[in-house]
Amino acid sequence: MSEFRSVEPNTPPLPRRLKLVGAPTLKPQAQALAADYPASGLRWARRYRDRLRLTDVSIIFSVVVAVGLVGFFSSDALRRSELLAAEYATVTALVLGAWLLTLAAFHTRAPHVVGVGALEYKRVVNASALAFGLLAITFLVLQVNVARGYFIIALPIGIACLVLDRWLWRKWLLHQRSFGHYLARAIVVGKREDVSYVISQIESKSGAAFHVVGVSLQDGASEFLNVGTQSVPVVSGLAGIAQAAEAVYADTVIVAGNPDGGSEFIRNLGWDLEGTAAELVLSSRLTDVAGPRIHFRPVEGLPLIHVEIPSFEGGKHILKRTLDVTLAALALVALFPLMVAIAVVVKLDSPGPVLFRQERCGRNGRSFQMLKFRSMVQTAEDDLAGLLDQNEGAGVLFKLRNDPRVTRAGRVLRKYSLDELPQIWNALVGDMSVVGPRPPLATEVESYEGSAHRRLFIKPGITGLWQISGRSDLSWEESIRLDLYYVENWSLTGDVMIIWRTFRTVISPRGAY
Repeated sequence: MSEFRSVEPNTPPLPRRLKLVGAPTLKPQAQALAADYPASGLRWARRYRDRLRLTDVSIIFSVVVAVGLVGFFSSDALRRSELLAAEYATVTALVLGAWLLTLAAFHTRAPHVVGVGALEYKRVVNASALAFGLLAITFLVLQVNVARGYFIIALPIGIACLVLDRWLWRKWLLHQRSFGHYLARAIVVGKREDVSYVISQIESKSGAAFHVVGVSLQDGASEFLNVGTQSVPVVSGLAGIAQAAEAVYADTVIVAGNPDGGSEFIRNLGWDLEGTAAELVLSSRLTDVAGPRIHFRPVEGLPLIHVEIPSFEGGKHILKRTLDVTLAALALVALFPLMVAIAVVVKLDSPGPVLFRQERCGRNGRSFQMLKFRSMVQTAEDDLAGLLDQNEGAGVLFKLRNDPRVTRAGRVLRKYSLDELPQIWNALVGDMSVVGPRPPLATEVESYEGSAHRRLFIKPGITGLWQISGRSDLSWEESIRLDLYYVENWSLTGDVMIIWRTFRTVISPRGAY
């Protein structure tokens, strides 16, 4: 991605390498946008990368040097010598250099990586692992005995600190983007319906990193394109895109869908953008397909896009089950005192059993008894009929924000999702997974149409995209879409990120009632 641009007043725009040439299809709106252009964000992008580089160096230097000093001074006093000090200094310098070089070689601070998705974290971890892997081979061949502490202490602590540092910087970056900083100014190009779809997706995704300043339409007769509540100026037709991008100081030109002219149009547009500061981005027409499933397989003269078909068996699922068992076992041990306390509160708050058991549909439609702490009165099922006309839920789900059946303790348990803790046992025995689609009722499954049955291809989860995206506030269609997206595109890295975001959702609950 090209350099991000942001809103920073009183800063002159960057000089352009291409002089603006008038074109018959250039709209007056483009000139107006140029006049109102606030500033280039090139300096913002460089500052952000400099900050990442500075903190990366600080963390690695602190961890590696500390390990070296501890190793030297904890050694036997008789062994301490200038030779040993030189050996520790050499190993420290090698570890520092290798670690920093691999972080740079893996482009962990690239603009298209930072700020969104798991790729940034994966690159940091992979670069660190590769650095220490190469160092391990080197030290083994050279029989360097003092290097052990660097692998046992520096590697795990360093990776943890680097990932935490990137997460903190990402929070800061997303906050800045909410004010219009660190956003790439974009023009979206194509047919009206395709352009409208891309703009709506960009505006609805907080981490999209684009600010759409104009559109170039195939039928560029109108002056503005209305998308939702916003009105985006039409800056040109398809014949004047490069000139319009130059005029409005665009960083990115996004081609939406398949405009007339196809590959020849895209090739010519790339040529036209040469010498400008704008990059060319193609919007994929693949719906709900995550990036890790898309691979480019270049054949001479024929660039191919390979889309992996989802797999529901094999080693990947064995690893997921291993993660489930490990996390569930650790969680049961760690949370046992809390669960005992909740059980006592539930028992004292209202008459009835501590646990609520309900039949849900698991993988391939197999039913199982899902466990929850009881959060309603004992007669909740019998009282449901009198409340159906007040249903606020989506689709076949019954939800009532102020459900009179919920007990006093139940309201607190539901708000912070504490009533779902017994589902850890379901995950341990294999009925559920830690992360997965929402466990559906049999009545829900009976109402499924078309692709909705694909939700049952993997085990339901204690948490998932539905929980971190609004839960009961979601529409039925959105809930189905999120579950299907997870089924098609899940990954272990994605699961870890969902678990992390679940903790944030529990602390600041939304849609839990």
